[in-house]
Amino acid sequence: MQNEITIRKANKKDFDAIYQFINELEETIFNAEDQKKAFEQNISNSSFIYLVAELNEEPIGFISCHAQVLLHHGGQKIGEIQEMYVSKENRKMGVGKKLIDELKKVALQNRIAQLEVTSNKKRIKTHQFYQRENFINSHEKFTLELHPPRV
Repeated sequence: MQNEITIRKANKKDFDAIYQFINELEETIFNAEDQKKAFEQNISNSSFIYLVAELNEEPIGFISCHAQVLLHHGGQKIGEIQEMYVSKENRKMGVGKKLIDELKKVALQNRIAQLEVTSNKKRIKTHQFYQRENFINSHEKFTLELHPPRV
């Protein structure tokens, strides 16, 4: 159907689009070779969920979620949204909501008890989006940048 937004599982063919989305999200240009290696490793990991939003069979956004069993959650499997991006020209069309809704379905199928997300403090509209999707702002996140040697 024309102009229908669909959500599907990501595959290796989605790398170019997702690489572009990540660069736009982080406002930088990452090394494509490193990104491709990480992407292919991630989509082959059964604990990770990567979904792509398409409009007329063209990728317009994606979401990734990494799940793990956490002791401080009583041994339950918790999913953390790592990245979510919708192309600028396709925002305000319900794409983000569709990505979240499909992620929730897949998460439940994978026995994930809770979804979490961390978002940069500067992304106020993103925070409002997650709150509309019933996420609760319950934690602070602290980061410490390390500089390991490149292999």
